[in-house]
Amino acid sequence: MTYQTLKLDLDDRLLWVRLNRPDQMNAFTVEMADELEATFRYASLDEAIRVVVVTGEGRAFCAGMDLSVPGNVFGLDETLDPTLAELDAGFEESGLRDGVRDTGGRVTLAIHDCRKPVIAAINGAAVGVGATMTLAMDFRMASTAARIGFVFNKIGIVPEACSTWFLPRLVGLQQALEWCYTGDILKPEACLQAGLLRSVHDPETLLAEVEAFARRLITHRSPAAIAMTRHMMRRNPALPDPRQAHLIESLAMLHASQGDGKEGVRAFLEKRDPEFSAPASRLPGFAEAWLG
Repeated sequence: MTYQTLKLDLDDRLLWVRLNRPDQMNAFTVEMADELEATFRYASLDEAIRVVVVTGEGRAFCAGMDLSVPGNVFGLDETLDPTLAELDAGFEESGLRDGVRDTGGRVTLAIHDCRKPVIAAINGAAVGVGATMTLAMDFRMASTAARIGFVFNKIGIVPEACSTWFLPRLVGLQQALEWCYTGDILKPEACLQAGLLRSVHDPETLLAEVEAFARRLITHRSPAAIAMTRHMMRRNPALPDPRQAHLIESLAMLHASQGDGKEGVRAFLEKRDPEFSAPASRLPGFAEAWLG
């Protein structure tokens, strides 16, 4: 795939997605949103891709929305005024999708739906949507040069990209409120302490450390089991009772034990590396229905 705002590189099952507007500090645009959404939808079902890493070209990760574009800089249609029910009913209708739904939210929902692990390699400034787009990713690993900010209040807007769902789950409600109320620019050490970041690295070693970690997630691991684990961890905590998680886990175990589970047991007993074959793109029927 060739895009205008992204550089894609598939290297032995690891898809590198580089935000590629370095002269603008990789500022976010509607075009970038469309390209990111398409990339994650594609990567989710491509068996050649096992893990996705997102980083920025140049010295920034993403400096937020490009505020220099004419008209509504967020790409929204100011002639529209749907109710919540109307927006829900017309979720995929082109006018509402393109004119009302926030672009960062479209990207984070595609990341959330993805069946592959996703890692943010935050190499520099990540503010506004540059910060919120990473919240739906599985891991955030940052350079010591990174600076992160939820700066919406400073320009009179509200958090977006589903961040009011993800951020409190990652760092707690009180911390999320403080960061969004103040709009402070945060150093990586503070984000690591709060649980937003997995780890912090020297700028020169960040990408190598990210790649080494990414390959730990996929070497001799079942793609189907990873896909199911990712979505059970993301969805099951919101269930009202552990019994509901038990039902889902039971069906997942029933099917996994008949496929890659048998190969995993054989490999363990034979003292060899497993050769898993169940794909993430074609899960058991109950799982496909559950994932919608």
